[in-house]
Amino acid sequence: MLIKVKAFPGSPKREWVKKSEDSFEIKVKALPVKGLANKEIIMVLAGIFNLPEEEIRLIRGFKTRNKIFKI
Repeated sequence: MLIKVKAFPGSPKREWVKKSEDSFEIKVKALPVKGLANKEIIMVLAGIFNLPEEEIRLIRGFKTRNKIFKI
């Protein structure tokens, strides 16, 4: 399954909003430095889908706000 995410790094708090069945807006505290924000987004997605982090991979959008993850 492919999941679209619009990321908001550097937010004061961590939260997420489900926009559609396969689309989310996720705010994370981590800054987009050395992949830290991407790692925190993976943690959030793992919590949403109740999966281990190892089963979620970022496949597009390593350096942009709009990302696609494979679950």
